[in-house]
Amino acid sequence: MKVNKIVLAYSGGLDTSVILAWLKEKYECEVIAFCANIGQNEELNGLEEKGKKTGASKVYIEDLRLEFARDFIFPAVQASAVYEMRYLLGTSLARPLIAKGMVEVATKENADAFAHGATGKGNDQVRFELGFKALAPEAQIIAPWRIWDFKGRKELIEYAKSKGIPVPVTIEKPYSMDRNLMHLSFEGGILEDPYREPDESMFVLTVSPENAPNDPTYLELDFEEGNCVAINGKKMNPLEVMEYLNQVGGKNGIGRVDIVENRLVGIKSRGVYETPGGTILYIAHRDLESITLDRDTQHQKDDMSNEFARMIYNGHWFSSKMKAMRAYLAETQRYVTGTVKVKLYKGNCIVVGRKSNYSLYNPHLSTFEKEELYNQKDAEGFINLYGLQTKEMARLRK
Repeated sequence: MKVNKIVLAYSGGLDTSVILAWLKEKYECEVIAFCANIGQNEELNGLEEKGKKTGASKVYIEDLRLEFARDFIFPAVQASAVYEMRYLLGTSLARPLIAKGMVEVATKENADAFAHGATGKGNDQVRFELGFKALAPEAQIIAPWRIWDFKGRKELIEYAKSKGIPVPVTIEKPYSMDRNLMHLSFEGGILEDPYREPDESMFVLTVSPENAPNDPTYLELDFEEGNCVAINGKKMNPLEVMEYLNQVGGKNGIGRVDIVENRLVGIKSRGVYETPGGTILYIAHRDLESITLDRDTQHQKDDMSNEFARMIYNGHWFSSKMKAMRAYLAETQRYVTGTVKVKLYKGNCIVVGRKSNYSLYNPHLSTFEKEELYNQKDAEGFINLYGLQTKEMARLRK
C-alpha cells in the first residue's frame, strides 16, 4: 500500500522501537511517534530523544492522565466492570484513549495511516483498530506483526542490536510489561508456564503481603454520583485519587492478581497484574451501591456489568451499544453518594463501614428486635403467592 505519513503508537519498548525503524525502511515515508502519558512514570524518560534517534520525524508525548482517570477508569468503576470476575481492565481501558489521541495527531499532521505494535495473537490489535475505524474510518492501518518476517522477540532483539536501538528487554528476561494509572501488567516469557510462581523481584507497584505493614491502614472514601471525590476528607480530582490510592494500596500489598484469561481471538493467556488503587476503588464503590441502589436496579446493573466488561475487553468503547449502556449505568449512579471506610491489611481491602444520605438501609426494618413498621404475618401471604407455581408443578409431577 502507498502511504504518505504514519502515526505510530510508540512506547519506546522493544516492539515499537523496531517497528519505527522497520516502517521507515518499508514505506519510505515520514513516521510520527505518539505516546500517551497515562501513568508510565519513569518509562517516559528520554523517550522523545530515543524516538527521534530511531527515525521519527516528530515525537508527541501527550499528558492524558487526568482524561484517562476521569473518562475511562472512573466510568468503568461506576459500572463495576470486571472481566471474567477478576481482571480490572487496565490495558483494555487505555487503548481507546491512545487511539483517540493518535487520531487527533493524525488530523493535525495530515497523516493517512496508523501503526501499532500489537501482535496478531493479542487483544490490543482489535482495540486499537476498532478505535481507528470508529474515529478515522478512511485511514489505513498497518499492523507489522501480521505482515513482517520476524518470528518472535528473539529476532527483534537481534534486529534492534544491529540497528543500534537500545531496548529494555533481554533474551534471558523477555516478559513484557505495560504500565498505566490503573495497573501494571506482566505477560509472556517466563510467565508462559502457568504453574510457575512469579518472582518477587518482578513486582513494581506493590510489596508482597508478607512484607506489608503489621498495622492496618484505614481510609475513608467520599463518593458523589459514583465517583470518588475525596479521601480522608481531602478533596481530590480523579488523577489525584488514582495516584494516592496506588501509593497507599501498593504499600499494603493490595491488588495482585495472577490469572489465565480468555482472549478475544480464542487463545488463553496467563497475565499477572498489579492494580492497587483500582482494587480499592472498585471494592469501596460496589459497597456503597449496596445501600444506595434498590434490589432490582442493583441486580440489573450486575447483569450489565459483565457485558460492559466484555465490551471494554473486546474493544467496543466507541460503539453505539457502549454509548447506550453508559447512559443507563450513569443513571444508576445518581444517588451513589456517601462515604465508605476501608481497612487495608497485608493484601486485603476490607470494607468496615458505609454511610449515605440516600441510604435505603433502614435499621427499624432490619432489626431483630421489636418494631412497628413490619408485620411478620404479612410474609405468609407473600410466600403463598410467590411459591404458587413451585407448589403447583410439584403437585402435577407427583
